[in-house]
Amino acid sequence: MSSVRSDPVQRTHPQPTDHFDRLPDSLLLLIFNNIGDVKALGRCCVVSRRFHSLVPQVENVVVRVDCVISDDDCSSSSSSDKSRAAGPFSNLFRLVFGGIVKPLQALGQFLGPKRSILNETLNAHSSSALSVGSGGGGDDGETDQGGVTHHSPTQVLRNFDEIRFLRIELPSGELGIDDGVLLKWRADFGSTLDNCVILGATSVINNVHFQVSEFGNDGFCDNSSVTGGSNVGIVDDNGSIPESFYINGGLKLRVVWTISSLIAASARHYLLQPIIAEHKTLDTLVLTDADGQGVLRMNRDQLEELRVKPLSASSASKRTQVPALNMRLWYAPHLELPNGVVLKGATLVAIRPSEQSALKKEVSDASWLSTALEEPYGTAAKMLIKRRTYCLEMNSF
Repeated sequence: MSSVRSDPVQRTHPQPTDHFDRLPDSLLLLIFNNIGDVKALGRCCVVSRRFHSLVPQVENVVVRVDCVISDDDCSSSSSSDKSRAAGPFSNLFRLVFGGIVKPLQALGQFLGPKRSILNETLNAHSSSALSVGSGGGGDDGETDQGGVTHHSPTQVLRNFDEIRFLRIELPSGELGIDDGVLLKWRADFGSTLDNCVILGATSVINNVHFQVSEFGNDGFCDNSSVTGGSNVGIVDDNGSIPESFYINGGLKLRVVWTISSLIAASARHYLLQPIIAEHKTLDTLVLTDADGQGVLRMNRDQLEELRVKPLSASSASKRTQVPALNMRLWYAPHLELPNGVVLKGATLVAIRPSEQSALKKEVSDASWLSTALEEPYGTAAKMLIKRRTYCLEMNSF
């Protein structure tokens, strides 16, 4: 009896399904746009050929700068300290304090005897280069530190073709200020400065009961005009700046804040030129810092203006020249915000180019300034502009 021998059945295992292959390109781009971070997107590029082809089409990109390398440091490739470029700032200001019949030759005294101290304070990091750590080596890296190759944001962004919203974040603000001091600024640029808002305070106090005598030697308060209570004392000063503001260095400090903020903003603007030139799809560009000290913004019209009308660079350093300016200043010895935070020596400065102010009607301060700064500082701006306004002028520099 013969037996029939059958061949073993050949079994094949089905290939695993890649669920990403089932997603349309439009949905993947939506995911990539929500990721935003340029380093994370770089990692996505190495996942597959499809991802590699889609990432350059991302419209929302965030670049977080790891370090700022000065020109000197780029040559030595050993340090990330920021270089500083100082210049003389005497005779920049002509004050037109309407309503104050006070000779302000004192300003010359502020800027004269201690000019070296002022210039040291005004040193700006305008000759610094921004770099983003890419991790690992590369032929086009600028500086290698600790095994990480650093590239400029311009290099990092070259492979993106469709950027519409770009946010660049520095590791920290350029202006070194003492602990407890508040300094916030927001600047809008086209080919030159369009407007700038600066909010400063000599100190910030959180829900602390104190006497006015604890204000120190700032000299802005008069004990006789303070009414006590469960909250911080309120000074009835009718919105006027006290005479001590000029005597005790309050005005000089605000001059330093203003010029330093403008230099920082113009230095940032200068660094953005190659990025703006290469990415003509941009609708919004924001250059800020992790500390939240300053924000530079440009919208589509301003970006196009810069491409058509090149900026004027300062002869002193690598920054955009600041035009002649009209400024308005509001001041309060101390300002209590609704959340209980108290700003001591609160000062708000609104800045526009002189030519723009002459050609255009002033936009309502309330609508412009209240939206320029994030909360709670927008509320602080609303409160300050209800006080007396003081006008200043600044020459181009």
